[in-house]
Amino acid sequence: MRVLTVVGNRPQFIKAAAVSHQLRAVAEEELVHTGQHYDDELSRVFFEELALPAPDRQLGLGSGSNAHQTARMLAALEPVLADSRPDVVLVYGDTNSTLAGGLAGAQGGFAVAHVEAGMRSFDRAMPEELNRVLTDHLASLLLCSSQTAVDNLVAERATGAVELVGDVMVDVAELLRPRALARTEALERAGVVPGEYLLATAHRAGTVDDPERLAALVELLCSLPGPVVLPLHPRTRKRLEAAQLLDRLLGAAAIVLCAPLGYLDFSALLCHARAVVTDSGGVQKEAYLAGVRCLTLRESTEWVETVALGWNTLVGLDRETVRAALQAPLPQDHPPLYGDGHAGERVVAALTLPRR
Repeated sequence: MRVLTVVGNRPQFIKAAAVSHQLRAVAEEELVHTGQHYDDELSRVFFEELALPAPDRQLGLGSGSNAHQTARMLAALEPVLADSRPDVVLVYGDTNSTLAGGLAGAQGGFAVAHVEAGMRSFDRAMPEELNRVLTDHLASLLLCSSQTAVDNLVAERATGAVELVGDVMVDVAELLRPRALARTEALERAGVVPGEYLLATAHRAGTVDDPERLAALVELLCSLPGPVVLPLHPRTRKRLEAAQLLDRLLGAAAIVLCAPLGYLDFSALLCHARAVVTDSGGVQKEAYLAGVRCLTLRESTEWVETVALGWNTLVGLDRETVRAALQAPLPQDHPPLYGDGHAGERVVAALTLPRR
């Protein structure tokens, strides 16, 4: 059996790390990296730390608007698929790489499998929501992280086969958490003490592309009770420089700016943080898995279970809401929402076992 896997950004590298080695034990996998995250620290380091097999093809398509990037990926993937002739195209998550891989596969007449299918924020203003919805409705195999995701697909009458496999990021988190907890170098470089700092990330278009929202983000970050460790995404740095706001962060005594981090250093900072402030879907989930409070800089989320249990609070860019959320008591209940750490095995079985 031949599987062509399409990845392009940090969360997808993590997810693929839970699947690729097991898949290659029973099938032939070709790994295609679109280059959506083209910064070296957002790409190479993850392949090294997670022992993810090196990409068989590098497309190098990292820049441009969502539409332009997706169009370039579609054009580049068409000859790859014609050459590879896979039995299935495997995609992860909700990025432009996800949609391009799924659409190119479906239009080429290949079966498409979508890992992390069925997640919904119900906010169509988010490019990620459009990507995940469209991919789900062209995929033939829908592999879900949670029962909520299954229910969403049933409600939408998705035509693909739906299977609850759990979340592959749980597999990686459980495997590498002991190493992350013991890794203190990132904390030492930032000059922070476990439990006494906030970890912040921001990169989504809805947060950083609009100048007014970007300015509100900067003021919110500067108002946080420090210290605040902020690994600065290349996209965010460019927007801050263009808006002449980077100096505001550089001059804030409580904010510790650093370059993008690899999986282990970021996980170490996350696991030891007092709380995480983020607009990232993947980081929301990583915070939950680590038992760390999360404040989400959005008005909606696809990880609704974390909000329902009180571990995650949707704060938008409102400073008062952030302060109140930081002072709230942590919930006592922390169930395993997203599986038992064996999702990768179930994904491989769903891809390779004959279907009834």
